[in-house]
Amino acid sequence: MGRRARYLLSGLVLLVVAGASLAWWLTKPDRWDAAHWEGLGGPDLANGEQIFWAGGCVSCHSAPGAKDDQRLVLTGGRTLKSPFGTFYPPNISPDETVGIGNWTLAEFGDAMTRGVGKDGEHLYPSFPYGSYIRMTAKDVNDLWGFMQTLPKSSNATPPHDLAFPYNVRLALGAWKLLYLSDEPRTQVNTADTKLARGQYLVEGPGHCGECHTPRDALGGFEEDRWLAGAPNPEGEGRIPDITPSSKSIGDWSASDIASYLETGFTPDFDTVGGSMVEVQKNMAELPASDRDAIAAYLKALPAL
Repeated sequence: MGRRARYLLSGLVLLVVAGASLAWWLTKPDRWDAAHWEGLGGPDLANGEQIFWAGGCVSCHSAPGAKDDQRLVLTGGRTLKSPFGTFYPPNISPDETVGIGNWTLAEFGDAMTRGVGKDGEHLYPSFPYGSYIRMTAKDVNDLWGFMQTLPKSSNATPPHDLAFPYNVRLALGAWKLLYLSDEPRTQVNTADTKLARGQYLVEGPGHCGECHTPRDALGGFEEDRWLAGAPNPEGEGRIPDITPSSKSIGDWSASDIASYLETGFTPDFDTVGGSMVEVQKNMAELPASDRDAIAAYLKALPAL
């Protein structure tokens, strides 16, 4: 090989290495600076419980069919089917061996709001950190404190069952680069404290868009169709449009929506069904002011 060819080959190798290094730097798991979780003080357990219900933790992490107090045992093990494979929500009880009892607040907070696991790995966005990223550090701290008071479970959950290339966690860094953002999903009058609270709950801990917003081929939200309805990720039926222009709740008043979240009854005295049953049970645990705020936000969305 001549000198010129060797120089060319060396240059190509350097370019490949530099490109790979840049790609890794741009897509590596990105934790918060440690100071983000410092100085928060003792958790407000009452607020932590409120955030717990707003966040719908039991809907994915309690055992299938759990009722009453058993809903608070976050044993994991449900089956979440998707176009990308089958996800198994983990045990997030305070158990120190198979749960998250030996995690720190920072590790929990980074998982919730950055999608980074205890060991520094990317988490799959089946865990809705794309919404939880909007949660305040105080609310995460309060939630963490409340969750430490819940029962332990020794149930070990199976790993996710995903085909190639979806089982390559490194690729999630590129997904986050494309889609992970704490920017508002839509513009509402945040000078109105009720609307601001509603936006926080719906776009943040309530993660309503995770089911009600259609996704593109890579699993990111179609941003111009926020809450406009989407195929059921588990393959049966469709999750309804909940914007003001929808045929499902478009003609409901804000008080109709708030009442539905509390009681499970529609204005026509039909009852909540499907996966919304679990969500409505969670919403019923919130103070009336939060349900009113959610309703006000939904009514204030721009028509599509």
